[in-house]
Amino acid sequence: MYSNSYNFVTKKTFCVYLQIINQTFMKKLMTSGSKISRFSKIFQIALLFLITFSTKSQSQKNSQSIEINAKKDRIEEERFITINGIEQWVTIKGNPSKPAILFLHGGPGSPISPYSHILYGPLEKDFIIIQWDQRGAGKTFGRIAPPELSPEYLKANPLTVDQISNDGIALTEYLAKYLGKQKITLFGTSWGSVLGVRMASKRPDLFNAYVGHSQVVNETDNEGKTYQKITDMAQKANDQQSLEILKTIGTPPYSQARNTGKFYRVIKKYERKNSIPAPDSWFVLAPAYNNDTDIKNSADGDDYSFVNFVGDSKLGVKPMTANIDNLRDYTEFKIPIYFIQGEEDILTPAESTKAYFEKIKAPSKKYIPLAKTAHGFNQAVLDTQYKLFREINN
Repeated sequence: MYSNSYNFVTKKTFCVYLQIINQTFMKKLMTSGSKISRFSKIFQIALLFLITFSTKSQSQKNSQSIEINAKKDRIEEERFITINGIEQWVTIKGNPSKPAILFLHGGPGSPISPYSHILYGPLEKDFIIIQWDQRGAGKTFGRIAPPELSPEYLKANPLTVDQISNDGIALTEYLAKYLGKQKITLFGTSWGSVLGVRMASKRPDLFNAYVGHSQVVNETDNEGKTYQKITDMAQKANDQQSLEILKTIGTPPYSQARNTGKFYRVIKKYERKNSIPAPDSWFVLAPAYNNDTDIKNSADGDDYSFVNFVGDSKLGVKPMTANIDNLRDYTEFKIPIYFIQGEEDILTPAESTKAYFEKIKAPSKKYIPLAKTAHGFNQAVLDTQYKLFREINN
């Protein structure tokens, strides 16, 4: 900005200076013929300087245009966008001429944005990769985070499934207009799949396909079967520590979030034993997120979202899971549906997801089972995502 203003002012000054010289030269021409030669030289020098200056300035302008044109092949934005009354963190990276993919993270409260550069960086040349820290998560939570995550704050600030899925629809409307896209590919993982089926069902005009990974069906119905399965696995392994935890917390559903957390930790323990995990290198924070403030906000947001997800009667927080029954509510879609399912997933088991998939009516649908894969991401999940995104947008 400064260089452009400087060029404008300087060129204008030299034009005025040239005009003065010209006027002086003409005056001398009429009054003193003996000094014409000297003033002529001054005039020529000034004119030569101006031409040289203007040419250099135009050359700089052309260089700037080339730089700007080169950047048209790349969009890279990280900023807050006001969605349904609150500022929410969104990153938009990739080739603006290519199809866009909106990612709905899991948790709830576990954004992908701090790790997107590792997971999806290679896709940015072929797509626009959009990460969104949902209401109650990551930088979005940090924007309005209280000094302390207290029981009073939890009770006074509940989260709902409809609230966050409506945020997702509003964000997609904004993105479609901002990026000039008729439709966007929608991807949801775990908790994000709860939002995904709602968004795809309510607003099929915004999406060209929905891809669900570790698709949630009915959290409440699964819990009893999962408890028995994980108990059997612990007994077979003679895992006294896990058996003691399971005995102490009893069978689900749980009235306190801490007991649900303990239950989930045992589940994850056995998922890891029977699957190929993601490499540790995937979980290196991007520099913009690797600071004390963001790390604290991320942890607090994770806790805040999790308590809202599973509920806690002692804290007076109702569970979002209570109203999730996709098999009952979301089986008809007007866009293609794809499910990626780990065969070693205990939290959202394959038998439940497959039964839901069989009930779905859609223009086209595909179920992709992955061996040696549990609930979370691993290389097979990532490879399958890459393949599907290209297939959908081919």
